[in-house]
Amino acid sequence: MMFNAGCWMRRLAVLATATSLLTGCATVGSDADRLGACPPVVEYSREFQARAAEELALLPENSVLADMLSDYAVMRDQARGCIN
Repeated sequence: MMFNAGCWMRRLAVLATATSLLTGCATVGSDADRLGACPPVVEYSREFQARAAEELALLPENSVLADMLSDYAVMRDQARGCIN
């Protein structure tokens, strides 16, 4: 009985190791037509940005929306850095 338990433990360890190694290979697609890990960055016109700035200025002090927009700006900068 001990021999079988050891055999299964070894097989389980090999299976876990192989699964771990193979999942590391699957994180990036190899197709050229597919998008990579970098999200697209939407470009806004100057007029649109000016309107957004005016609306942002109308928000109350310590607005949650202003904090969220700040986070969004950081994410856009990161996406731009990812593409370049």
